Amino acid sequence: MMLRVNGELRSWREGMTVADLLRDIDDSHHYAVVRIDHKHVSRPYFEKTQIPDNSEVFLIPLIAGG
Repeated sequence: MMLRVNGELRSWREGMTVADLLRDIDDSHHYAVVRIDHKHVSRPYFEKTQIPDNSEVFLIPLIAGG
């Protein structure tokens, strides 16, 4: 039971949400969107969106500039 996050293999567990994944990786970036396979999930849905086993996940950081 694994998933690939930005190209790296990580452990997966039943019921894992996007928010769980972000807590597990303990990354200081603020992510605006996460792509799970071919579906985009925005920040308001991180707590309730579950990640299926064997998913390809891409973390897309918030970028600001001017």
